[in-house]
Amino acid sequence: MIRARFDTEALARVRFAISPMLEAIRSVSALDDPAGRVIHLPWAEQARTQTKDLDLTLLRALQRSDIYDPDFVNPPPSGPLAEFEAELEVMVSTPAAQIRAEVARAYEDRPMPPVLEPFLSRPGRAIRELADLMSVYWERSLAVHWPRMRALLEQDVLYRARQIADGGTRRLFSDLDEAVSWHAGVLQVESCDIFETAIELDERGLLLVPSAFVWPKVRIVTAAPWQPTLIYPARGIGMLWSPERPVAPDALARLVGHSRAALLLALEQPRSTTELAATLGISGGGVSQHLSILREAGLICGHRLQRVVLYMRSEEGDALVRASTPEADVAAPSA
Repeated sequence: MIRARFDTEALARVRFAISPMLEAIRSVSALDDPAGRVIHLPWAEQARTQTKDLDLTLLRALQRSDIYDPDFVNPPPSGPLAEFEAELEVMVSTPAAQIRAEVARAYEDRPMPPVLEPFLSRPGRAIRELADLMSVYWERSLAVHWPRMRALLEQDVLYRARQIADGGTRRLFSDLDEAVSWHAGVLQVESCDIFETAIELDERGLLLVPSAFVWPKVRIVTAAPWQPTLIYPARGIGMLWSPERPVAPDALARLVGHSRAALLLALEQPRSTTELAATLGISGGGVSQHLSILREAGLICGHRLQRVVLYMRSEEGDALVRASTPEADVAAPSA
């Protein structure tokens, strides 16, 4: 178990971030064990074909421990929504001494794979070669899916922000994951793989990172110089790869049109314009035009999350969908 104690400054510096590079490195495990991560099976089957000629031995060797993996592989992002290329640059800039220390720590109690030896003998060159491999892997397996994944992670952040607004830090941490709890100013993270450890959170605060591929375990970064970071499974992962093309009821379609009716059904949860376009097969411009009309009618509302606007049905939109849809077919509005 890890116990993280907050002082006043640390509590004020709790923030969220989304990391595409974290998803990239963690997704390799889903390729290796699709049965154990059945929720990612539709993606894994396709990605295995697209990356079959890539040697991913290095990526596997850098994340084989449940106790500690080198943190330079997925450095905690400094901003709320990191770009993959920017994260690669941060990784490549890791000091050589830190690269050596983190790799040695990860394998201090077991034989080190030969593929990691260059990180000790020539870390600068090794880290650049790792960046090249990760870039190719990202483009083949995840880049095309990133808008949908990012939307899922953004929805999670918006949900957590509402929890903080409604019930403060206690409510946030009590619902984050079964392994996470909050007692008297102390965050407790259960893990059968980590000996009991206590850390004091200082002015660096705590970074919370939702993830699609970290499931089913939470992971925590505590080693200096990185910001203390808790990585947890995002809500709704089970629906990430499911085809979703809502069919609007006839009454609603006749009233507002088929495309706007489909948008209203899809906006049961917060979604971005990009995700709606991909889900419904409508151009981004078409989605924006329909959203503008629905918003003017008071049927949806938008919330800006950094550079992205997430749309969701308003109370009036919920009422319209319920009134035009058989009760058995209407999902309850999201919390």
